[in-house]
Amino acid sequence: MAEVQEVSPGHGELEWETPLYRTALAQFEQALPHADVEDFVAERLRYPERALVVSVPVHLDSGRLGVFPGYRVQHSTVLGPSKGGVRYDMEVTLGECAALAMWMTWKCALLRLPYGGAKGGLRCSPKDLSPAELQKLTRRFTAELLPIIGPQADIPAPDMATNEQTMAWMMDTYSMQRGYAVPEIVTGKPISIGGSVFRHEATGVGVVMVIASACDRLGSVLAEQRCVVQGFGNVGGVAAAELHALGATVVAVSDVSGGLYAPAGLDVQALHAYADEHGSLEGCRAGSRLTNDELLELDCDILVLAAREDQITAENAPRVSARMIAEGANGPTSLEADAILWERGIPVLPDVLTNAGGVTVSYFEWVQDLGRLFWTRDEIRAKLAEKLSNAFDRVWDLADERTMPLRTGALVAGIREVSDALQARGIFP
Repeated sequence: MAEVQEVSPGHGELEWETPLYRTALAQFEQALPHADVEDFVAERLRYPERALVVSVPVHLDSGRLGVFPGYRVQHSTVLGPSKGGVRYDMEVTLGECAALAMWMTWKCALLRLPYGGAKGGLRCSPKDLSPAELQKLTRRFTAELLPIIGPQADIPAPDMATNEQTMAWMMDTYSMQRGYAVPEIVTGKPISIGGSVFRHEATGVGVVMVIASACDRLGSVLAEQRCVVQGFGNVGGVAAAELHALGATVVAVSDVSGGLYAPAGLDVQALHAYADEHGSLEGCRAGSRLTNDELLELDCDILVLAAREDQITAENAPRVSARMIAEGANGPTSLEADAILWERGIPVLPDVLTNAGGVTVSYFEWVQDLGRLFWTRDEIRAKLAEKLSNAFDRVWDLADERTMPLRTGALVAGIREVSDALQARGIFP
């Protein structure tokens, strides 16, 4: 009989009411007075439609049996199948997934994608698991999700500590149950099995597209901006490279090892080469080392937040010296920090708009898989730019007209789209 190992904490508290969910709900409540929706619509959208909580057993390389908590939350299916990432992290909870699923609903609605929001994850430490263990964990988790996922029901995608390989395992496991290949069950796959070109860089490039639109509205030139990028992964690393390629000066970046600062600008390509060779920026001497807290308070024109939630808070918001903040991560700015930054006149390009490039190109991937007809990189980039530009203009104009933060404008636009669909379908009287 296999020995059961205490691999990770159990499910613990299964209520939605975690700090992150309270933040998502509070943002929703702040937007409601401007959204002009019926009370019954607001009440329906306050809570997820459904959630699945599972325990995932896996035989580890040691011979022991690990049991990992897993979650999948679907906030809305009003506009179409739900869509959202799968993350592997020791901090994954039901409430975190519920908050991220709600934000994904507004994001998809804002971009006018035929999706609702979802999110899922496994509570595990992926760096402590071998590739074989990760594959077994992913395949069993996918099997547990079979009752609620599907190309017309719920379509997973990569997120924190998951990638193309994770999606390939998920697709293969789902396809084995159906008896034929179903590439449209997930997005963010390898190109060889139905993935899309430009998907990997879509979120980071999209962040810069939104920054460029904001610079145009503010009458500034992107190539003249001094930028700080927190996070040097799939989002921050790509955003830093794109900013550098467009002529902006990237004066600081950071990853899990800490930050690097060079007032005259960093060679972003060299940093990527170093990170590829060493696994992180630890030990890199391309600039002065500094802490994450110091990096967030550097004097700059644009601060890109592409790491984790709750990075700008009531404690450090008064010391932020950036002229504009762009949210590449989900929920990096707290409610209290939002109010402080608004009072200080620092515009925040909100996550539901700024990092929507990933889900938009995921939508393109899904459409290509369904039609078995694939587009070129230039075609996809042009389609993404059009989608983001349209959404940005609607958000900026609404926020300007109502004199409210861009985040509120983005949420109002998304909530109205879902409300109109709810009433058009006759779900409510």
